[in-house]
Amino acid sequence: MTPNNTRGRITGVGGIFFKSPDHKALRDWYQSKLGVPDDPASGMLGGVVWSIFPSSTEYLNPSQASFMVNYIVDDLDAFLVKCAAHGVSIDPKREDHEYGRFAWIFDPDGNKIELWEPR
Repeated sequence: MTPNNTRGRITGVGGIFFKSPDHKALRDWYQSKLGVPDDPASGMLGGVVWSIFPSSTEYLNPSQASFMVNYIVDDLDAFLVKCAAHGVSIDPKREDHEYGRFAWIFDPDGNKIELWEPR
């Protein structure tokens, strides 16, 4: 896909998620050593959701990676149509929430990528 002005584009990074065997200690480290605010209620860091999950989380499955990036898209359905046309692996699961719609795709290494269309 080449960038253009049609609907179905990534417009930004919405979140960064990763796993840790001791997610509480790692959050504390980021807060005390780097000054990253630890606000589990909002998880916001400069407008981007930033969250450390316990290593036991299944949220990033089936990816074996310890991280997942969330991209903001302007039109989830249009973006998924473009992905399908380009042979991108698409998870059939979808979620709708009061704060937006979600879908997931996979890169060639099997890393799970979250797509978010805000309301």
